[in-house]
Amino acid sequence: MRKPVIIVPYDPAWPAIFVQIRDKVLAALGSTALAVEHIGSTSVPGLDAKPIIDIDVIISTETDLSTAISKLSKAGYTYEGEKGIEGRHAFAQPSRLPAHHLYVCAAGNPELRRHIAFRDFLRANPDTAKSYGVLNKCLAEKFGPDREGYTNAKEEFIAETLLNLSNNAL
Repeated sequence: MRKPVIIVPYDPAWPAIFVQIRDKVLAALGSTALAVEHIGSTSVPGLDAKPIIDIDVIISTETDLSTAISKLSKAGYTYEGEKGIEGRHAFAQPSRLPAHHLYVCAAGNPELRRHIAFRDFLRANPDTAKSYGVLNKCLAEKFGPDREGYTNAKEEFIAETLLNLSNNAL
């Protein structure tokens, strides 16, 4: 049986854990990586979250993907494909590192832009972040081990937040 989705209080150690993983990823990728971004709920101070660090590695173009796959493989990562999201390439982590999800995206990828915009909005809007945290807890209780159901149920909140963000930017 799959483990249930667990939401825990914000851990101030999460940014340092991200830096630890980021440094290993950058050492493996070298100049193939343009940047490594801490995304997801653990990147928002004060936000309760799943205790798993979400990371987006930015590469110049999709043509750099094969190099990234090769270099990350040598560092113990396993390429898992796009997992249903075009241009967002997932990697299973080596067991020796703290729990994290690693994705590689080309600069300009819509999913990458979406991750960063949502993170930045939550960081700048604590009330929205708090609402998102409450939603995450409720959905974790509702969906238990159904991670796909949990993730899909958050989509409306995320899409609405990003729509409001782009409407207010006009």
